[in-house]
Amino acid sequence: MLNKLFAAFRASNTEELPDPDAELALGALLVRVAMSDRDYKVAEISLIDRILARLFQHNAIEAAKIRATCEKLHAAAPETDTFAKLIRETTGLSERLAALDALWEVVLADGDPKEDELRVLESARKAMGLSFLESKAARERAMQSRPAHS
Repeated sequence: MLNKLFAAFRASNTEELPDPDAELALGALLVRVAMSDRDYKVAEISLIDRILARLFQHNAIEAAKIRATCEKLHAAAPETDTFAKLIRETTGLSERLAALDALWEVVLADGDPKEDELRVLESARKAMGLSFLESKAARERAMQSRPAHS
């Protein structure tokens, strides 16, 4: 079902995009959260690259290439739920919790969360089948792992 949905979006796009897997879906969600406040900063881009490298064992160049693909997937797919459901259907609980941690890292990357960022994150949390309490714990972990700002 999800492959058909993505195929429909690719049909109108001249560039061929890969079928998303859990990694590309998470990357697209990270990009979506970072872009949701219409202020996609270099710090957020480099954080997404570091998260992809950390979670999927990529070097910096591979992670940047994957993030670039995820930016295209984000632009091609209309619904946050599409990516989050793919993650829910193809990964276990620990991977979904790691995805939620990563989303919170990006939301908190540029200071206080913006309403649009929280809306995307909340939609993804629900579609991944995670609870509010799991999200609250993920936010606390992300806050603790943030570098101190001067």
